[in-house]
Amino acid sequence: MSPHSMESQHQPLLDRSGPLVEFVDYRGHPVHHSSSGGWTSGLFLLGLEVASRVAYYGVSANLITYLTGPLMLSNAAAAAATNAWSGCASMLPLVGASVADSWLGRYRAIALATLLYILGYGMLALSAVLPPLQPSQCDSRSMNISYCGATSFQLAFFFISLYLVAFAQGFEKPCGLAFGADQFDQNDPKECASRSSFFNWWYFAMSIGATIAVIVLSYIQDNIGWGLGFGTPSIIMILALIIFLLGTSTYRFYVMEKNSSFGQHAKYVFTSFFLYLLFHHHYHSRSSD
Repeated sequence: MSPHSMESQHQPLLDRSGPLVEFVDYRGHPVHHSSSGGWTSGLFLLGLEVASRVAYYGVSANLITYLTGPLMLSNAAAAAATNAWSGCASMLPLVGASVADSWLGRYRAIALATLLYILGYGMLALSAVLPPLQPSQCDSRSMNISYCGATSFQLAFFFISLYLVAFAQGFEKPCGLAFGADQFDQNDPKECASRSSFFNWWYFAMSIGATIAVIVLSYIQDNIGWGLGFGTPSIIMILALIIFLLGTSTYRFYVMEKNSSFGQHAKYVFTSFFLYLLFHHHYHSRSSD
């Protein structure tokens, strides 16, 4: 066997010394396999996912109990409100993914989602702690029970807080996993295998977060207080934001194409919807005249 053929056998199929194509660091500079991405970045994102699932399921798992308890809604009204919120939280990732792909980018979308989480959970905690935002409790000795329960303002404040959480999930849910996948080069055999493993760990992190929420946060809400039960997710997401930002220097940022097909389609959909609303309003205003 010639020396040339022996060298060709030991030559790697992929040159890991050169910069990655289509990826940059947070400064916009080219990145390399050895200095970015991989499990170093993946662990930061897995920590963020555990925290976000603890916070989200800490609210959703016991939501009907709060609606029928302190807010004094009927079972039917509480079930309808919970279903509407859950459906909205499940559909908004379509919007969040479109906005991230078209304008924000995945990193900024995740950061924005985390801030919305903190704001939403913080407002939920305030709604359960501050007297002006707390529903008045019924007293069996009172002759007038018409003032029992939450006022319209209190309900509005609570549901605005709740839907901020839904909007936050709309950005975090699709972008977190996609940004995690960006940290592993699918053209590199070793990183491609790690990428598949990352997906498994991602869903394991989701399960761990949901389990902690159901066991710990539900206990706090039922036995200690709703203020602490809603405030704890906000504190958790503050820590999650710190963890996420600490990994910034290690992340790989995908360079989005200015004319990406998905982004263009999203812009067309939003523009068409806006024009429809404008035409619909103009048509009805002329009809009323």
